[in-house]
Amino acid sequence: MSVIEKDVQEVKSGWRSFTKGKWAKKVDVNNFIATNIKPYEGNEDFLVGPTSNTTELWKIISQLSKEERERGGVWDVSLDTVSTITSHAPGYIDKDKEQIVGVQTDAPFRRSIQPFGGIKMMIDATKAYGFELPNNIVEMFTNIRKTHNQGVFDAYTPDMRAVRKSGVITGLPDAYGRGRIIGDYRRVALYGIDFLIKDKKQQLAELEVDSMTEDVIRLREELSEQIRALGELKEMAAAHGLDISKPANSFKEATQWVYFGYLAAVKEQNGAAMSLGRVSSFLDIYAQRDFEEGTLTEEQAQEIVDHFVMKLRIVKFLRTPDYNELFSGDPTWVTESIGGMAEDGTTRVTKNSFRFLHTLYNLGPAPEPNLTVLWSEKLPEGFKKYCAKVSIETSAIQYENDDVMRPYWGEDYAIACCVSPMRIGKQMQFFGARANLAKALLYAINGGVDEKSGAQVGPEYPAITSEYLDYNEVMKRFKPMMEWLAKTYVNTLNIIHYMHDKYSYERIEMALHDRDILRTMACGIAGLSVAADSLSAIKYAKVKPIRNEQGIAIDFETEGEFPCYGNNDDAVDSIAVELVETFMSMIRKHKTYRDAVPTQSVLTITSNVVYGKKTGTTPDGRKKGEPFAPGANPMHGRDKKGALASLNSVAKLPYSDAQDGISNTFSIVPKALGKDEESRKSNLVFMMDGYFHNNAQHLNVNVFNREQLIDAMDHPENYPQLTVRVSGYAVNFIKLTREQQLDVINRTFHSSM
Repeated sequence: MSVIEKDVQEVKSGWRSFTKGKWAKKVDVNNFIATNIKPYEGNEDFLVGPTSNTTELWKIISQLSKEERERGGVWDVSLDTVSTITSHAPGYIDKDKEQIVGVQTDAPFRRSIQPFGGIKMMIDATKAYGFELPNNIVEMFTNIRKTHNQGVFDAYTPDMRAVRKSGVITGLPDAYGRGRIIGDYRRVALYGIDFLIKDKKQQLAELEVDSMTEDVIRLREELSEQIRALGELKEMAAAHGLDISKPANSFKEATQWVYFGYLAAVKEQNGAAMSLGRVSSFLDIYAQRDFEEGTLTEEQAQEIVDHFVMKLRIVKFLRTPDYNELFSGDPTWVTESIGGMAEDGTTRVTKNSFRFLHTLYNLGPAPEPNLTVLWSEKLPEGFKKYCAKVSIETSAIQYENDDVMRPYWGEDYAIACCVSPMRIGKQMQFFGARANLAKALLYAINGGVDEKSGAQVGPEYPAITSEYLDYNEVMKRFKPMMEWLAKTYVNTLNIIHYMHDKYSYERIEMALHDRDILRTMACGIAGLSVAADSLSAIKYAKVKPIRNEQGIAIDFETEGEFPCYGNNDDAVDSIAVELVETFMSMIRKHKTYRDAVPTQSVLTITSNVVYGKKTGTTPDGRKKGEPFAPGANPMHGRDKKGALASLNSVAKLPYSDAQDGISNTFSIVPKALGKDEESRKSNLVFMMDGYFHNNAQHLNVNVFNREQLIDAMDHPENYPQLTVRVSGYAVNFIKLTREQQLDVINRTFHSSM
């Protein structure tokens, strides 16, 4: 008899009227959803506006947001207390009005210090915003308690330090939390903490084996930490006057229990992406039961969702200006995956899917949570059209291809960060930032010498010295350079994640996973379109390097025309495809930490600007320091044959070799979609159906005019909630640096299909 079966009587009230299945005998949230979900095939007519409490709470948050901007980006810091699950007393916006309670510290907008990832980051971050970290905390995490960052740099080789400094690999999670781990926060609501602790204790008991190998010892320690974290989660909830030891009894409780699980995670970890998972349709099951029992109205249901989302919007981390330069707009990537289809062909769209999207009206547009629709051609038409309506009016949704990802990850996966799918509670990712293929191409031309510093960073191959670049000769040098980059990259990530597990282990997030999970090593590439266009120029035109006194190619003269990626031209699109396939094959050759399965993304976040700064002039005509295109996008202005041609080029990139995601950020002016609201919705649905039918994986949709963004640059006070999709996530436009705002404005705005 399982642990759960022993305690059925204790959970009876929480499980009343639910259809039983495998989920009632072992932890299996997906089976619970499959046996209890009530798909919704209708439209948005049932939705309601905000309550007075919602409006009043949002006024308080809006005022705090204004004050935060006026204070330079950070409202306040809790300097004397290291953040843990139970470190701070409960904080409230307005306790009498909040349906969902809890913030990260003892007050909303007061950021915590989280030094386990690295004390230097905390020192620099506090100083940058006018605060000073107490000496006792600096001493503790410098000389007494080792951090993840210190462990990493103790183990780094000189080569690893060199690639990090030069920018041929950038954004490595060696000074901040790796993130991209999705705890199955739904388990807190469905099973209660007591059940989960008993289940983990049973898993620990099963590891009382004859041979205590390193793997067994490590797993036993991790399980013990997980059990301890679950106990602290229960203690944190009790401080708010709530008992989460047993399953949730109502929609409000289920939402609160889920939020407490997530809140514990963001109290404990300052991760690069603290994604929520896929909770909306799970929670709908509780709402439907309450509706049937006559204990919930639509106004109450929407208010609970609004307040939950409100709390997700104000998750705040203390980070350095360097971090903010890489990941602009103060993002937390609280990604919630909505919709999708089940493997039996039924939809997982529910009324709660609509309610979550409707918060973009009740609270106004916002980048967080990162609302992500899992798109399928088989989704209900009413839901598709509502998504299109919301995209056109808010530019605050991204779309990912459920029909492409479901065969890989099953029906119960979610998106971590921007575009990275993983099975919820059964998989975690070792996040790996990105390798700069455009810069690696310059290394191939220059014999491993950095074009900006003149340092020997890559292998010391003979530089190309011919007057004009020959495509075959360049490729002969480029492929060994990529081999070196792939090897250095994986070895660097192995050190980072070994040390992260050792010094900054995600206790509560992993407590909401199965014991035995799939691990992936998420490598990434940046500069794909720059590299593809550069190789196209070398292959189809005449490219002459301009060398400095040291013989380094620092500029290029190009004679003749060449095809550019983004125009549905196989002559160059095939080069981009080959680069994706080739680099992934090289990554797969190397042994990964904890035998993680290597994956790859074509993703830059907003670090396409930083990558450009770190990269010299390239053969495609892009000048030194100019931004790359974001993600898998064509370079700004080069996709000249309309929206569909641009989309078709990106759709050719093979998901089989980029299973961590292929980010495409798409901007179109409203009139290009149609003359009226109905035609615009229909045309956007048609466009996305066609794009995803071609096996594309991801699409950000921005619908606005360039003039609106220019006005927002000059008059930010008029656009406090202007939201734009950038590269797998959204940002508040006025929080971007001016340089990044210009990058967004200079991207292609399609004026025709």
